[in-house]
Amino acid sequence: MPAFDDKGYLKDFGAWNRDLAVAIAAEDGIEALTEDHWRVIDFLRSHQAERGVAPMVRVLCKETGFTLKEIYTLFPNGPAKGACRVAGLPRPDSCV
Repeated sequence: MPAFDDKGYLKDFGAWNRDLAVAIAAEDGIEALTEDHWRVIDFLRSHQAERGVAPMVRVLCKETGFTLKEIYTLFPNGPAKGACRVAGLPRPDSCV
């Protein structure tokens, strides 16, 4: 089992996989990850891998085509506590 920090974020970005994402999402009350969830998750992982940081909220919305309200619908805990955690990103220093 991969290691998590005290806030529930994965410690090793490379230890993430899709099955782990499903398990984390279930802990957050998300019963199933849809294509829309994966679009957000895949973008977050790609951005983190390329730049070493989570994207700002406006970038996340622009690049995925979702409004912030829609992201909260997909991830009720929000972009940082919800989407970033499910995507296996480290805990963001600031708001995503």
